[in-house]
Amino acid sequence: MNSVLAARGLVKTYGDVHALAGVDIDISPGDVLAVVGPSGSGKTTLLHVLSGILRADGGEVFLDGRAIGELSETGRSELRRTAFGFVFQSGMLVAELTAEENAALPMLLAGRSREESLGAARLWLTRLGLQGMEKRRPGELSGGQAQRVAIARALAHRPRVVFADEPTGALDTRTGQEMMTALLQAARDTNAAVVIVTHDKAIADRAHRIVDIQDGRIAVPGQVPA
Repeated sequence: MNSVLAARGLVKTYGDVHALAGVDIDISPGDVLAVVGPSGSGKTTLLHVLSGILRADGGEVFLDGRAIGELSETGRSELRRTAFGFVFQSGMLVAELTAEENAALPMLLAGRSREESLGAARLWLTRLGLQGMEKRRPGELSGGQAQRVAIARALAHRPRVVFADEPTGALDTRTGQEMMTALLQAARDTNAAVVIVTHDKAIADRAHRIVDIQDGRIAVPGQVPA
């Protein structure tokens, strides 16, 4: 199967530190990839480079064969609103917006009509067990409910790839597992690829593949990174 997202020779440095030191990855539609490794190993940097939040200092990221590093900042911002979805540890919901407005936000920012955007958001909130909570604001939701709103926001515009950065880090174990079940089922329904950065082995074990980042490189089992 062709890759929806591919990385070749990714390098990212901060001063003398190589956060990424030549990373190659291929991710297919519907693939669930967990990125693990110790703090400071380059996990979140990899996610940010793959999603176009950061530019690589070397190497390239390809979405459906197109190099995203060639895009302007405006072009990469549009890509993040249309082709990518995001779920973060704290949800990153806008406090002043309702659940349905938060879920619709990427579509609204991409210029789709309010009626269409809110309609898609409501459908996803219902699918994720939040029917009747569409008008609640983040402060009126539990942590698990807020993360389900974040999942709806990540998937309602039908992205090609969903990036999740420690999505269960602020949740208790049971709620975290329930959230992951909701995320993986929703992604499966849309054939979106999922890239998850996590410290949680139980979460990583639910992925199709696990990539272990050590000192900015993908660690090979049985070998110590240089």
